[in-house]
Amino acid sequence: MHTSRREFVQLTAAAGAMGLGLSTYPLNTPFVDRHRHTLRILILGGTGFIGPHMVRYALRRGHTLTLFNRGRTNTHLFPDVEKLVGDRSNDIESLRGYTWDAVIDNSSSDPRWTRDSAQLLRDAAGLYAFTSTRSVFSDFSAIGMNEAGPVYDVELPQTDDADGLGYGQRKVLCEKETERAFPGRALIVRPPLIVGPGDRTDRFTYWPARIHRGGEVLAPGDGSDPVGFIDVRDLAEFYIRLVELNTTGVFNAFGPGAPLSFAEMVYGIRAVTSTPVSFTWVETDFLLERQVRPYSHMPVWMPARGDRLGFNRFDLSKALTAGLTYRPLAVTARDTLEYQLGRPQEEQLNMRNGLPAERESELLREWHGVGR
Repeated sequence: MHTSRREFVQLTAAAGAMGLGLSTYPLNTPFVDRHRHTLRILILGGTGFIGPHMVRYALRRGHTLTLFNRGRTNTHLFPDVEKLVGDRSNDIESLRGYTWDAVIDNSSSDPRWTRDSAQLLRDAAGLYAFTSTRSVFSDFSAIGMNEAGPVYDVELPQTDDADGLGYGQRKVLCEKETERAFPGRALIVRPPLIVGPGDRTDRFTYWPARIHRGGEVLAPGDGSDPVGFIDVRDLAEFYIRLVELNTTGVFNAFGPGAPLSFAEMVYGIRAVTSTPVSFTWVETDFLLERQVRPYSHMPVWMPARGDRLGFNRFDLSKALTAGLTYRPLAVTARDTLEYQLGRPQEEQLNMRNGLPAERESELLREWHGVGR
């Protein structure tokens, strides 16, 4: 029987995961059972990257959902779920006249959007959950920061004049608008890179795809730099469980649990494909001198030095105590690779992040040529 390349990857990935002692089912996530109480949950968005995973998990838990968005992305999803059409930039009137137990806001990086929706819904919902970001922190030089670490110093009067602010500063204002509209009823979750099937930014996908392509792979640094990311499904499930418990406060939803080095990440990814591959570790300074940018040309990678020493080393005790769990890396890598191989060929060949093949080859030749 002929086996397609995609089917072969699925089979070898499953075998690799079992060879690592990892089931193809996420054993360390709670068994999905219906929650004892049905909640009415409004999700602002719901059809992009994070949203569909939240929706699926919430439906499996027995909750009743409403999605609010522009009705332009993945309109085929969830035909039996109530949908309200609007635009957060100028038309949220369709949200009036309803009540919900909780609102989950995944789609705002504009504090004006957060302010307008939170103020409109302040008497229509019990809890407002906002998806923030690690980027709200202004200083990553300390190792082991918790949720009380320093964030950007921006104040609410800047909400209407936020266009000149950076992404992290805008998200700080979004957090403040959430807390202002829902004092004592706000839930704020700060993830790092969100990865897994459905991610079109390629900020993690590059590595499963590149490793599966095989051959000599340029790997940054010496492999010891820590990494930080979270599988989108782990984040989605954590969110829904927090909402079910009416949890408030701020949580750093970082992953993948115990500190993981860059070398452990790429060798873990290698375990889900049988393609012959080797890693050539290239010194950090060599790459930086040649304008190889961490996080974009080398996705996930951030050199642990200077003001980025603690970028991927946070105190996660609060989120872990609250029930955050993680899929095995093998599961995230396998499912991300399967997603990548199912994308249109043009997207597979033109990834949004990572080194183009020609540039990677040039750097490797130069690295080998200097006698290393």
